[in-house]
This record gives sequence, structure tokens and C-alpha cells, in this order.
Amino acid sequence: MKIVLAEDDATSGAYVQKALVEQGHVVDWVTDGRDALAHCLYNDVDLLITDRMMPGMDGLSLVKSLRATKADFPVIFLTALSDVEDRVEGLNAGGDDYMVKPFHVSELLARIAALSRRPQPSNQITTLQVHDLVLDILERRAERQGQGIELHNKEFTLLKLLMENAGRVIGRSLILERVWDFTFDPGTTVVETHISKLRAKIDKPFETQLLHTMRGMGYTIRAPR
Repeated sequence: MKIVLAEDDATSGAYVQKALVEQGHVVDWVTDGRDALAHCLYNDVDLLITDRMMPGMDGLSLVKSLRATKADFPVIFLTALSDVEDRVEGLNAGGDDYMVKPFHVSELLARIAALSRRPQPSNQITTLQVHDLVLDILERRAERQGQGIELHNKEFTLLKLLMENAGRVIGRSLILERVWDFTFDPGTTVVETHISKLRAKIDKPFETQLLHTMRGMGYTIRAPR
């Protein structure tokens, strides 16, 4: 499973991450609530394990924000707040489970296994649409005004990223990370090149522009106002 661990305590975070990695999970450990929110919004996540008290954004606000975006992966609260009211708050905020510190790692692993056995939601998005541009994720093809648009692999991945975040500005660094797996800026012009190619296919043959460059910020795709 791809697990995000939101824990600001270094000892607890290192302990949980080590235990989960030893079980074969991929664990991204973050120590700030806002960083956890961004990571969950822009990456594939199977499970979030979060503390209640963290810098940047507390655990309750983190989970409420994620549920407001329709994020439906399971959440386990792992926290020292142990009163019944605290547990009720966590579950009402969108948590699927609530564990109190100190805890046994074997119990945490058992609860993760139990959550992984739950039926997965069947409302998986298979198409994305912005104005008259439609992207079929399963067929990996796009069309606009009924006209098919041929996309190469990276063009498809780039367009999917932009359409999943329609109306938001996506920075160059994030595009490099999500589309080309670059975790740093190597000085390449690959993003600009592919944006230009994508614009030539989805915008230039049509009257309305959907793909926009936001100078100094990144790129966005949005329906006309």
C-alpha cells in the first residue's frame, strides 16, 4: 500500500515508518499538516495515518479538508488524545479508525490489514471533461467537439494531470515530478516543449483556448468564463 504518515514526533514517526516498510508498504512520512494535505491531493494514496496535533494544520482539519475534496481512501488517527470525545471527533471528521498512543505496532498492522480488505469504492472516475474537451482515461484518448485527438504517452499523462486539477495552476516542478519522475529541476525544457505540443493539439484547431500559461507560476487548464 502507498501510505502517507503525518507525524511530527521524530521518534514515533521513524518507528511507525520502519515497521510499515518492513511489511512491504511504501511510506511517505511528513511532519506538517499542510504538507500532508498537499501530498494526499497530488499523489496516489491508499491510506493516511495521522496524528491529531501537528504544526501547519491539525489532524482533524487535515481529514476534513480531504473529505471535502471527495478523497475516499481510509484514514487512521494515531494520537495521544484518548478521551471518548476525542475519538468521536476523529471519526466524525472522516476517520475510519482511531488508535491511541502508546500502541502496539502489531495492532496497527492488523487494523491496516482490516481496512485493506474493505470493498473499494466503485465510483472510480474514468473520464475527465473541461468545457468541450473530454479525456477517456481507460481508453487513453481525447476528443474535442467530437474530433479525436491523438496523444503520445507523456502528452496523455500531462493532460490528465492538468484536467484532474482543472482551474488550478500546476507548477513546473510538480509537472516534472508527476510526469517525468524528476524530483529536481535539471534545467530541461521538456515541460515547455510538451505544453507547446499539447496546445497545438487541443487548442489551436479550435476557437476557444483552454490551456493557459501563468507566467512565473505554471500552467492551468480551465473552461472559459
